[in-house]
Amino acid sequence: MTKLRTALAATAAAALGLAALAAAPAQAAAQPAFLAASQMPASSTPWTATPVFTGVPENGGALCAEYKIPAQNTRYREFATELDTNGVQITTVARTEADAVKLVDTLRTSLAGCGTRLEQQNPGLEAVSAYHGKLAVEEGAWVYSLDTAEPQIGSTDIHLFSVGRDGRTVTFVRWGQMGDLAEAPLTGFRTTTKTAVNKLY
Repeated sequence: MTKLRTALAATAAAALGLAALAAAPAQAAAQPAFLAASQMPASSTPWTATPVFTGVPENGGALCAEYKIPAQNTRYREFATELDTNGVQITTVARTEADAVKLVDTLRTSLAGCGTRLEQQNPGLEAVSAYHGKLAVEEGAWVYSLDTAEPQIGSTDIHLFSVGRDGRTVTFVRWGQMGDLAEAPLTGFRTTTKTAVNKLY
């Protein structure tokens, strides 16, 4: 009887080991999920969304985050409405959680200094970056804005940004349209950001 119990225990252990090996590739292959068009901030015309693409958008990523997000292990989806409101979500899986923390810090620094940087690069442009606080979702998400104006041609644009993290996965969301911060859906964008981070896994 002792030999039988030993044999059964060994068989069970082997089965558990095989199950763990089978589960590992499935977990490794799991890709972070993306926002749907309907989960962007409310707009007077419906949002549309592209498929999810591999890599980063043109020009190295998105406004205020150019060349900050690595193309490796990164995917993105772009959004638009009929009224020139647009957006993008970029999600990357870092090699380690420490790398993900470092990327979040890099992006936050880039967003915080974006207005000053754009003014230096574009004489005549007026640009103001602002921080709108941290959101309590997974390992956190941080919201920023960029308000730009070109007095010579009388145009103004407003962009909202967020950076969020779940473990070693970082997601970056941008929303933009003509206008200024008073016209931006900041509350709705916070909800969109929370949804984006919660949807990752």
